[in-house]
Amino acid sequence: MQICVQNLSKTYRVPERQPGMGAALRSLFRPSYRAVEAVRQISFEVGRGEMVGFIGPNGAGKTTTLKVLSGLLYPTGGDVQVAGFTPWERKPTYLRRISMVMGNRSQMIWDIPPLDSFRVLGEIYQVPKAEYQETVDELIDLLDMGELLHKPVRNFSLGERMKCEMVAGLLYRPEILFLDEPTLGLDISMQRRLRRFLAEYNRRNAVTTILTSHYMADVVELCERVILIHHGELIYDGDLDGLAGRLSPFKLIKLTLGGQNGGNGELAFPRGADLIERDGSRVTLRVGREAAAGITAHLLDSLPVVDLSIENPPIEAVIDQIYQEGSV
Repeated sequence: MQICVQNLSKTYRVPERQPGMGAALRSLFRPSYRAVEAVRQISFEVGRGEMVGFIGPNGAGKTTTLKVLSGLLYPTGGDVQVAGFTPWERKPTYLRRISMVMGNRSQMIWDIPPLDSFRVLGEIYQVPKAEYQETVDELIDLLDMGELLHKPVRNFSLGERMKCEMVAGLLYRPEILFLDEPTLGLDISMQRRLRRFLAEYNRRNAVTTILTSHYMADVVELCERVILIHHGELIYDGDLDGLAGRLSPFKLIKLTLGGQNGGNGELAFPRGADLIERDGSRVTLRVGREAAAGITAHLLDSLPVVDLSIENPPIEAVIDQIYQEGSV
């Protein structure tokens, strides 16, 4: 296993005081603190080349966990091994094997072209010149960013800067990649392009990847497995489809009707089919998973169906249900 986490915990000591000048003065001499448990006894493993979605609501402990794995934070308790190293020892050999890309942080120098920043990073990580040039050429081609190389970074859009951040994070070919909200703030088109890049890069290089994102499209398109934490506790680790199946025991049948039934007249649906939405000839029904096949056959036999699809409920609805209830 590339990443092994056993009973990881992280507690912050947070200062607090009451409002007002008097309380401010008292806090100088007798400060008070409270303990905030960001992560509580979580355990998981990630294999070589695996891309795992690490999800949870705001404040769940996702970024804290990634910072421990990357060596930026010391844990309060537990054991972590990443590529055989203890992250917070921050050995140079370890740091050359990992990379962390954060959607709200930049490692580019704004007043110079990205190629100059890439060269600096190549020297810092002691990348041989031939390997450096080969890697940069490959990443520039995958990200289609040749026209950006000679412009100052301050002139770039957010999406263009994120392309540069990806190159900067990957130019020394790390074995392990931590992605924290890599598509944050990007438009739909740029999100799709970055997802295609990450999928292709993982396919070519088998980089072990942990991805956090509030955009479920990122997780659905890139990750077969998800780890879900809530209030610092791990509540699910497994297949994304299996998570939806456990929490949503129904499917959606979407119909397009022809003939006179395409209007707004009354329609008779079989027992167990609940009408969710109707817009002229388009009808959406909710049915139990076990009854979906039988009801579909009945609909095809009794109605002039032009088109029919059977879908799982939107994964966003499933995840929202977990966030609201705090359990699986």
